[in-house]
Amino acid sequence: MKKVNGAILQRDGKTYGIMTHTPSGIVTPGDLEHIAAVGRKFHIPIMKITSGQRMILAGIPAEDVDSVFKELGPLGTPDLGPCVKFVQACLGTESCTWGSQDSIGLASKIEALVQDKKFPAKVKIGVSGCQRSCSESQLRDIGLIGTTRGWIVLFGGNGGRKPRVADPIAYGLSESEACDLVGRLLDFYQKHGQSQERTARFMERIGIDTLKSELLSMIPYINLDKV
Repeated sequence: MKKVNGAILQRDGKTYGIMTHTPSGIVTPGDLEHIAAVGRKFHIPIMKITSGQRMILAGIPAEDVDSVFKELGPLGTPDLGPCVKFVQACLGTESCTWGSQDSIGLASKIEALVQDKKFPAKVKIGVSGCQRSCSESQLRDIGLIGTTRGWIVLFGGNGGRKPRVADPIAYGLSESEACDLVGRLLDFYQKHGQSQERTARFMERIGIDTLKSELLSMIPYINLDKV
């Protein structure tokens, strides 16, 4: 059987899925037309919007995978192992009545910060512009929630078979502080996490006190009394 890199083997054990690269779910009419044209050209049977604000093109025969990636160009995202799968964002202050912070803007900066980095297991990030948390920030490996006083950063959430609500790490951060903290948390996880250990299980293993003593105590803008 042909070796396939960058695509996701589907349930039938024969065909593959390719995720689109649509950061924060933002697309242009041209993007949509291009994806649709690829779907028609290769007779792709399933094209579905995912919970991570991407689109999966599924049911692709192994021999077509490379050609589909080539046709998609920058819109195709190879699945290359444990990395940040997506940075999800709500509308934030762009157009939502309730938005307190610019979630799309912050998500774009975080996307640039984490792209091409590898981690012990997959990482999902949710950025919500207000405390309604439409991006499910409490259930993401890294969660950010906007308030009128700044950003709340959370770490270690998971919505899978063993759900875990993320630990609040800091409150009232500026955008630059929030980005810096995301980078520091992911670097710490990268260095100390075990292979295939999601951040939820990582936090259950090390505990919040270890995170405080080995990382958070050295960050000047974090008030440990609130963690």
